Amino acid sequence: MARLGISIYVGHSSVEKDVEYVRKAAKAGFKRIFMDLLAVEGKNKEEVISEFREITDVAQQEQMEVILDVAPSVFKAFDLSYNDLSFFKEMNVDGIRLDEGFNGGAESFMTFNPEGLKIELNASLGNGYIENVMSHYPNINTLITCHNFYPQRYTGLSEAHFDMCNAKIRKMNLPIAAFVSSQAEGTYGPWPVNEGLCTLEMHRDLPIDVQMRHLIATQGVDDIIIANAYASDEELETCAKINPGILAFKIDFEKELQETERKIIYEHAHHVRGDMGEYMVRSTMPRVTYADLSVKPENTRDLKRGDVVIVNDDYSRYKGELHIVLKDMPNDGRKNVVGRVPENESMLLDYIRPWRPFEFLS
Repeated sequence: MARLGISIYVGHSSVEKDVEYVRKAAKAGFKRIFMDLLAVEGKNKEEVISEFREITDVAQQEQMEVILDVAPSVFKAFDLSYNDLSFFKEMNVDGIRLDEGFNGGAESFMTFNPEGLKIELNASLGNGYIENVMSHYPNINTLITCHNFYPQRYTGLSEAHFDMCNAKIRKMNLPIAAFVSSQAEGTYGPWPVNEGLCTLEMHRDLPIDVQMRHLIATQGVDDIIIANAYASDEELETCAKINPGILAFKIDFEKELQETERKIIYEHAHHVRGDMGEYMVRSTMPRVTYADLSVKPENTRDLKRGDVVIVNDDYSRYKGELHIVLKDMPNDGRKNVVGRVPENESMLLDYIRPWRPFEFLS
């Protein structure tokens, strides 16, 4: 994953609040903005340019890329042609997202626009649409993709469809973005529906950091955008702290950590052994690093999928190894159960692979 993004819906709030949100996100390390032109009605070109530039000019000052969501209906409403994208350049955006397609040839033609605007295709259409665009030899240097978000509950993508679309796009070497949903009170999107705003239906009610860590775990997307506005300060801070290149888990602790256990969990780098078995993930190097430190036996109950385990002093050769349990098994007393991967992020266990690095969030 390359970048984090936010969304701004001009006209749904005050300019001052939008600007504050842009600057706040930029300070947290966010690098792109999704803006929507589909819901703008009853305004002429000059009014739209003036209104949007109050935000886009600030975004450019903050070095944030702005992609504007459009469709054929927008071209018709403003009497635009795909032969001339200068209107969007005047809005001071970096590209346009085509929520609905044209005919493949038009999209390809637009990628050669003299303004240098990026053309973003809808990544959620798994019907050969992007393959059709690619068959017209577009300029792939200006071509990117982004999934839809779904305001209506139960209409988001299935994980299977999401993975299928991403696999096809990956073969075409095009960047992919997707949306997650803020869970803050009072958030909104382009339409008067407030049921969450995410790409994957399974994400709708999950904490935003779990949604993001799941998308990172899939290795299927490059950019992740918060679809609704405004995410809370806490959400922005939490998202900014997530390492975009590593599989990350939280732990629901069952006991107070010994100092050695704390060091093993949070101060040591972890990766899955290359000879991974079916019962557990093993991070073995802590047993070498902390060979001289004690891990007293504590909480040695039987082991369940999702348990986070540290081998204790009674297993002298392996003392200090960290395990994540993948299949239930008995505990002979030589393994301390420090806690469990939370139930709402248990799907992350499915992305564990040999040699894959992982970490635990405090």
